[in-house]
Amino acid sequence: MDISLILLGFFYLLAPAIILYLTKKSSIVKKLGSIVVAYGIGIAMSLLGFLPEGSAQIQDIMTSASVPIAIPLLLFPTKIKEWFSLAGPTFMALIVGLISVVLMVFIGYFLFKPEEDEGFWKVGALLIGVYTGGTPNLASLKAMLDVSNETYLVVHSYDMVFSTLYFLFLITIGQKFFRLFLPAFKHPEGSKEVHGDDEEVFDKIFNRNSFWPLMKVFGLAVLILAVSAGLASLLPEEYFMIVVILSLSTLALSATFIPGVNKIDKSFDLGMYFILVFSVSVASMVNLKELVSASLDLIYYPAFVIFGSLALQSIISRFTKTDVDTLMITSTALICSPPFVPVVSSVINNRNMLVPGITVGLIGYAVGNYLGFIVGEILQFL
Repeated sequence: MDISLILLGFFYLLAPAIILYLTKKSSIVKKLGSIVVAYGIGIAMSLLGFLPEGSAQIQDIMTSASVPIAIPLLLFPTKIKEWFSLAGPTFMALIVGLISVVLMVFIGYFLFKPEEDEGFWKVGALLIGVYTGGTPNLASLKAMLDVSNETYLVVHSYDMVFSTLYFLFLITIGQKFFRLFLPAFKHPEGSKEVHGDDEEVFDKIFNRNSFWPLMKVFGLAVLILAVSAGLASLLPEEYFMIVVILSLSTLALSATFIPGVNKIDKSFDLGMYFILVFSVSVASMVNLKELVSASLDLIYYPAFVIFGSLALQSIISRFTKTDVDTLMITSTALICSPPFVPVVSSVINNRNMLVPGITVGLIGYAVGNYLGFIVGEILQFL
C-alpha cells in the first residue's frame, strides 16, 4: 500500500485526539463541539485537495470499522436496571417523546417523499436513529441500510443546522415559552441539588490509570464484533450489516449484566472517540456540489421532525400534565443526545433533572438502532 495512504489512515485515527486537544485550548472550538469540528476538518480535507489518489480505500475501511467498534463501547455503561427506576413523569415524557418523533417521521415521509425516490424510506430511518439516540445511531443505520455517503452527509449536515436552532430556542426562551401552558417543576420536599461530574468528557480516556480497563472493554468489543460478524456470515450477504449492527447492540446490552462491565465508565468516551474517527473519515468524502444542490425534501424533512416532534410532545404534555423542565430535558436527551442534558439542566436551574435526563438519553442510544430499522422497514412498504 502506498505510504501516503498509510499516513492518511494514521491521520484519521489521530484526528480525534487533535480535535479534543483543541477543545481544551480554544473556547470557540469547545462551543462548536467535537462532532462539528470533525466534520469541518473532513470537509476541508476534501475541498483543499489534501487527499491522495486512492484515498477511497482507506475511507471505506475507516467508516466501515469505526462504527461497529464504537457501538459496544457506547452501550457497555448502560445500566438497564436503572431504566425501571425512572420517575413516573419522566418515563411518561420519554414515551411521549419517542411517539412524537416516530409520528413526525411518518407524516414527514408522506409530505416530502419525491415520487421518483424509492430509497427515501432510508432517510426516515436515519432520522429515527438520530432523534431517539444520536450520531452513533445515525452512523449505525447508515451501515445497516447501505445509505449513500451523499445522502448521509446531507441529512447529518442539515440535522446539525436545525438541531442548533432547536437547542438555542431551548436555552434562551424555551422555559418561559412552555410555562405559558405547562406546569412548573416541583422539587421534592427535602431534595438536594444533584450535581453532575464536572470532569470534561474524554479526559478519562487519556488518563494513564484508564489504560488497562479500556483495553479490557475494547477487547470485549472486538470479541462481540467477531461473534456478530460470524452470525451474519451465516445469512445472505444483503443482510450482513443489518445482522451485525443488531447483534452488536443486543450482545453489548447483554454484556452489561456481566459484573464490572458497566462500571468502566471510560468505555463511553472511547466509543465516542471512534465516532469522531468515523465523522472525519465520512466528511472527507463529501462532494460540496452535491451538498449545496441537495433536494429541498432532504432539508425540510429533518427540520419538520425536530420542531414537529417538539410541538407534538408539548401538546400531549399539556394533557399528561408533564412539567416544563421534564419536557425540556427529555426532548433534549432524545433530539440532541445526553451530552447536551447538563447544559439545559444548568440553564433551567434544575440539576435534579440531570441524572433522569442522561438516563433517558442512554435509553435512546440503546433503542435507536432497533427502532430506526423497524420504522425504515415499515416505510419501505408504504
